[in-house]
Amino acid sequence: MSIESASLRMLTGMAAVRVMMLLALVLPTVSTIADLSSGYRMTEINELADGSGVVAHLELTSGCETYGPNLKELRLTARYEDGGRVHIHITDPLLPRWEIPDMLIPRDRVEHIPIGQSTSPIRFTETSYTLKRESNWIASHQLKITWTKDPFSFSIIRRSNGDVLFNTLPEAEGGRYAFNPMVFKDQYLEISTRLPQNSCLYGLGESTRPSGMRLVPGQSYTLWATDIGSWNLDFPLYGSYPFLMDMRPDGQTHGVLFLNSNGMDIEYKSGDSLTFQVIGGVFDFYFFAGPSPMGVVDEYTQLVGRPAAMPYWSFGFHQARYGYKDIEELESVLAKYDAINFPVESIWADIDHMDGYRDFTLHPEHFPEKRMRSFVQGLHLKNQKLVMILDPGIKIDETYATFTRGRELGVYLRNGTGDGYYVTQVWPGATHIPDFLHPNALDWWTKEVEEFYKIVPFDGIWLDMNEPANFCSGPNCWFDPAVPCIIIDSCCMTCDNDPDKLTRWDNPPYKINGYKSKLPIYKNTVATSALHYDGTPVYNTHNVYGMAEGLATYKALEKVQKKRPFVLSRSSFVGGGAHSAHWTGDNGATWTDMKHSIASMLNSGLFGVPMVGVDLCGFYMETNEELCERWTQLGAFYPFARSHSDIHTGPQEIYLWKSVTETASKAFYWRYRLLPFFYTLMYEAHTSGAPIARPLFFEYWEDKETWEIDTQFLLGSSILVSPVLEPNQTSVRAYFPKGIWYNLFDTSDVIRAEDHGIWKHLSAPKDTINVHVRRGSIVPMQDFAMTTTLARKTPFSLLVAFAPSFHFAEFCAAGRSIVCRGIDREFATGQIYLDDDAQPTMDITEGRASLVKLEAIRTYGHYVLRSTVTQPDCAINQRLIINTVVVLGLQARPFSVHLNGRLASVQVNANDSMMELSGLNLFVREAFELIWNIMPNGNGVHSR
Repeated sequence: MSIESASLRMLTGMAAVRVMMLLALVLPTVSTIADLSSGYRMTEINELADGSGVVAHLELTSGCETYGPNLKELRLTARYEDGGRVHIHITDPLLPRWEIPDMLIPRDRVEHIPIGQSTSPIRFTETSYTLKRESNWIASHQLKITWTKDPFSFSIIRRSNGDVLFNTLPEAEGGRYAFNPMVFKDQYLEISTRLPQNSCLYGLGESTRPSGMRLVPGQSYTLWATDIGSWNLDFPLYGSYPFLMDMRPDGQTHGVLFLNSNGMDIEYKSGDSLTFQVIGGVFDFYFFAGPSPMGVVDEYTQLVGRPAAMPYWSFGFHQARYGYKDIEELESVLAKYDAINFPVESIWADIDHMDGYRDFTLHPEHFPEKRMRSFVQGLHLKNQKLVMILDPGIKIDETYATFTRGRELGVYLRNGTGDGYYVTQVWPGATHIPDFLHPNALDWWTKEVEEFYKIVPFDGIWLDMNEPANFCSGPNCWFDPAVPCIIIDSCCMTCDNDPDKLTRWDNPPYKINGYKSKLPIYKNTVATSALHYDGTPVYNTHNVYGMAEGLATYKALEKVQKKRPFVLSRSSFVGGGAHSAHWTGDNGATWTDMKHSIASMLNSGLFGVPMVGVDLCGFYMETNEELCERWTQLGAFYPFARSHSDIHTGPQEIYLWKSVTETASKAFYWRYRLLPFFYTLMYEAHTSGAPIARPLFFEYWEDKETWEIDTQFLLGSSILVSPVLEPNQTSVRAYFPKGIWYNLFDTSDVIRAEDHGIWKHLSAPKDTINVHVRRGSIVPMQDFAMTTTLARKTPFSLLVAFAPSFHFAEFCAAGRSIVCRGIDREFATGQIYLDDDAQPTMDITEGRASLVKLEAIRTYGHYVLRSTVTQPDCAINQRLIINTVVVLGLQARPFSVHLNGRLASVQVNANDSMMELSGLNLFVREAFELIWNIMPNGNGVHSR
């Protein structure tokens, strides 16, 4: 639909003079790049046809040649969208610029929204506009967009309290600008926002931060995917997540997504502003209203993609090592685990299994095909799994079918001139790098997965080195036959990276701070001047490479295996969690690495990648017994639990130390009992984005004490994990938010934080980790077994956490509650998700998946536990039973128990911390109501 634009000229001659006088005053006193632009002015505005926002024209006021010329015209689209978000998009109106493809993050494109017809100009004031088609929905939206016309800036405001969440106006303070007006050049974009001094910011990853999860004023955060071990501090690592969570003093939280894959620095100035400096693309901002942290992640994952459903088996324990030299060693490792009765869900094959480090191959002597097929068949008979590694580098070898098939389809990245394929060096030597944005790439990759699956029916794929890594650096590298390659993981190519020979892609005018010393962005990766099939330089796509490979691998597995895929990827981007799990890469075997692992794990969940873990006991460096003992305790409660170590260090399997064996067995006994709880949290993540492992502030965002805590974490909202993170310690200082908390391993040990959160020193012997259950929770568990398949068939038990009954009675005696009058109630809730573990999603569908919601209610002396079941005909439900109910906070025996209205005969056990009903034999698929009554004694305290 075409329209007549209403041209609104904003800047008079006198106004222009005043602006230039102001600039003359302030430019010498601000940062060294303050002369990049004096900003833009808004000159024209039109309403979108659907009434959701406006399109406006921006014109440059003045600019300079630093980092290149400023674009003279820009187009702004500002929209209100569903899901509590607003969208600001600013780009070149004349020439298309790089934006993340819809194949990676499907979304509505602003250029596809027609402009409405208007016979008169939109009513337009200095800071707002009125939409002719404005609906009640927009008027009631949680967020509001306002702006200034000259210099152009925009603000995002929370309607409920007027809080300014994002404000790009470079306000003058004492004759100085706080920051530059908006800058838009071809290879340098800059925009800033003001912040209140007391903001609390999280996100902007991935990096290992000694400062913890909360962002630190005065620090710059670089987003550029790199092959750097995560034991290095404050370096950009494997993933790039331009997503920010901002918590304000009242606890209300909003999110900011800068949907741009180009390299960038984000400078958190002295606590009062945030500056985005990006080397390409467009300004594409999404703002999420929240106002809780959980609400923000819900809205964010609605846009970028809900986390992928993970198969049930992936929540078991996994064993890997770079350096298992042959199939006999894999068998030996599993046999040694069997000897200590430790549950190993899967064994992983690192690059050792390959023939000459070629993807989709087996070493003919060390991992022969026939033996591998027999090995995998034996694993599957024992309900165990095999996961195999893939690297993106494809060896250049005319006898290698994967290589030749890829060349026939043209699916490799081309060099910067476009007249040949780009060459890197990784494990196989000379390699080409697949172009996963190529229209033929998915068919080719699926074919390779399919052919390999015929040889080895593996269960999952592990993607490594997919930043993508390169042992050499630069666009002008070649192999010299006269130079032998002695050390395979060192560069054997000859590289000429004379600055005069570099293109603007490999040597951009602005240098991001990725390596802290302004090293080139092509360092140890594909040259950023390399080209995709359509001419797009890797300069634009580098940060989404791992995500694109993960998506292709997920789709290939889904087609080949015809069941729910499992993909673990080292590199990722926002939205990568929609198809891949993640581990935090090559960490170190140090206590600081173990400590930092918690913040890294929590950040991953915040970014929408909830299935995350860390190499237990460390990957690099030599571990030690005490460290490994403590780390396996902690790792038992990571969402993804895997031991993995490097060939250059000694082995570190759990069976090597008696103390580690005993401690890990104890911790993983509880992990396997909690499998239905973990799996239900996966369902919550898949449907709402909620992280499995959560920072305390996600649930207790109104408690400021939780805002800085990243040495503890929650599993869901019910379980609090408080590990020991330092050597030679037998106690730990832990924070307990407001509530009542039961020690999972000894329910007589109760922490009462009744009026507010408290810090407590907890006993933590070397073989013990502190894990507590929150009052108000119903935690589903099953019996321990040596594999997830067997554990999944065992009877359920439900752990119901009420307040201690004497505490409950004291409320009555003190007049602090109306419970005694039978009006008030105490509730506990939980749920169980069950499915066939085959469909890619976790939708509640007939015959495939069920959701059992649990609710327990206590009035004075009267207890009700009931379930409701959605889609009860899930096949896995048919024989599953709930055998036991354990009620915390109840020390008395009931004088009657009724099941579905009839007197029930059950076994009862009661002690000083709980009451247990067993022998229930309740079918999970059938809704039930269990009622029992306790006789209080004369003074209102329940009889023991």
